[in-house]
Amino acid sequence: MADNGDDDSQHRVNEGDYVVLKRGDIYKAVQIQKKKKTVFEKQWFFLDNAVGELYGTTFEVVTDGKLQPRKPKHIESSADAKEAGTDNRNIQDDGKSQKLTRDDIETLKEQGLNGQEIVQQLIENSTTFRDKTEFAQEKYIKKKKKKYENSVMVLRPSCRILAMMYHGREPGKICHLRYDTLAQMLTLGNIHAGSKVLVFETCAGLVLGAVIERMGGYGSVVQMYPGGGPVRAGVESFGFPSHFHDTLHEFPICHVNALLAGTLDTEAKDIDTNAGQANGDKSNLTQTDPEKAEGKGGSPDTEDQSMETSTSTDPAEDKEREEREKRREIRAQEKIVKTEEKRKKLSAAAGVLKGRNADGLVIASRFHPCPVLLGLIKFLAPSRPFVVYSQYKEPLIECYSKLREQGGAVSLRLTDSWIRHYQVLPNRTHPMLLMSGGGGYILSGTTVATDTTKAKTCSTTAEEPAAKRLKLTETTEG
Repeated sequence: MADNGDDDSQHRVNEGDYVVLKRGDIYKAVQIQKKKKTVFEKQWFFLDNAVGELYGTTFEVVTDGKLQPRKPKHIESSADAKEAGTDNRNIQDDGKSQKLTRDDIETLKEQGLNGQEIVQQLIENSTTFRDKTEFAQEKYIKKKKKKYENSVMVLRPSCRILAMMYHGREPGKICHLRYDTLAQMLTLGNIHAGSKVLVFETCAGLVLGAVIERMGGYGSVVQMYPGGGPVRAGVESFGFPSHFHDTLHEFPICHVNALLAGTLDTEAKDIDTNAGQANGDKSNLTQTDPEKAEGKGGSPDTEDQSMETSTSTDPAEDKEREEREKRREIRAQEKIVKTEEKRKKLSAAAGVLKGRNADGLVIASRFHPCPVLLGLIKFLAPSRPFVVYSQYKEPLIECYSKLREQGGAVSLRLTDSWIRHYQVLPNRTHPMLLMSGGGGYILSGTTVATDTTKAKTCSTTAEEPAAKRLKLTETTEG
């Protein structure tokens, strides 16, 4: 029984968990926090009552922003299903078929009627509802429910759900990466538990989170990041356990050439200067601004030291100066700790990469993939897959040509993904009218070992053919 309880608790919402809210085709990732107001689709509510409920539960938003689990009900009544017309040719959309006005609907909301009751009132006050066909009635009810019902579904985050959320809300942040294209990348990259994978992406951490989810907390993932630090907003939305993050390493892309040449010094003091220059030394400015502001508000330190007799009589200024010095010491200690942590992470990632025996490479970024691919493919072991995604095919064509020229890769394929949704309903199954125009392009291949010494010997033997044997003729002296 205890085991069943533990299994059941894994499928229930707990405080602090990351969840995905769904209403129709709209998704939003939030964290469960008690007494915190959540805004979703122009409506606010509290997620306190969601704690302890099963994932996939649909809630109704009641008064004061509280959530209440919806009870399973039959949506359509049998009376409405019986009274239906044969066709819609005599129905005119003139805006006069509905007797209820907008003010009447607002009055019903103020009276405390829920969404389902408001929809029922709209059906009863519609003069053309019973003249519509059965299919048109279902479509009308579905449309009104979407508008007036205050329901929200709580889902567990997954790769597919988060990919659909980003693609629907902010596709530019993930380079217009569609969820079916992401699934192909994970398959072509042979991502599995226990492998060592290199990931270079600028998709808000979505691709990185998908790789970690597929590996299940076993193996190691090295995130190659540009700029001052890695971006992992999408990884946090997955809500991984703590041991999943132990398998994640990070390495700046600007140190790849030094690591390949063997000149990278992880104990150097200026490891993060390149990252600081990329950010325009914004960190230094933010650290010095409070001191400048305090210097403007009070007397400078030199004046404090020179007028020690006058300041010693004022205890308020002495206390302020002590607090300022404490803040400086705290900032200095925090900077030292962060620098030391960054060195440890860099040395750990460098140790993983030095063996050049990675099992896979996944690239999906807004940068040109050719120099990144040619640099990172050197860390892969022979007979290992690599996948490169781009929204456009021209950069991948250049990568394809470069790999064919220099060798070291076989089974090169450049493909594009295509998907179409279908409506599957009785007597009206058909493709959806609206569909995604394109899901980007994927370049995939497999690395092979290139033996230069053997190639040289083969070329020399080809240039110098073996000498022909000459037949000797016997001569007899007579």
